[in-house]
Amino acid sequence: MGPVSASNTIDAPRERIFDFLRDLANRQAFTDHFLSHYHLERLESAGVGASARMHIAKAHLWMETVIVETDRPYRILERGKGARLDRIPIMTGWEIVEGPASATSVVTVRFGTEPTHPVDRLRERRFGERFYRRHWSTALARLKKIVESGRPAERVVIAGGSRMPVT
Repeated sequence: MGPVSASNTIDAPRERIFDFLRDLANRQAFTDHFLSHYHLERLESAGVGASARMHIAKAHLWMETVIVETDRPYRILERGKGARLDRIPIMTGWEIVEGPASATSVVTVRFGTEPTHPVDRLRERRFGERFYRRHWSTALARLKKIVESGRPAERVVIAGGSRMPVT
């Protein structure tokens, strides 16, 4: 499936949006309507190398994502794998540009998969572009509410992570 994209204008500086998005512990707060069983895979949940694993509930698809590149405050690139035996490469890209007004930002998410197995390609026909576009659009609307409210989002934590010594 080629990249599916969704955009939304958020009334907040792009630096604040970028910092929120680059921390994978915040993702569950605005994607829990279609992603479940969200688990961080590293203690450091923000920046390059941070990773998480989740389940796309209606598609019955497990996937993981790793932040591989960031360009503050413009872009975040994630790569991962999903499906049975992690055989489908997955790409997620976030782009944050200045909006029409001085204090607004336009956030665009691009999500794509590259299934090679025939069973995975058949599943993509059922849970393809419309499915992902609709859910990513909803996620961006929820992200807008969270960021514009200014309140901290409910974060995902690793069990025992709070007991780690601070250096």
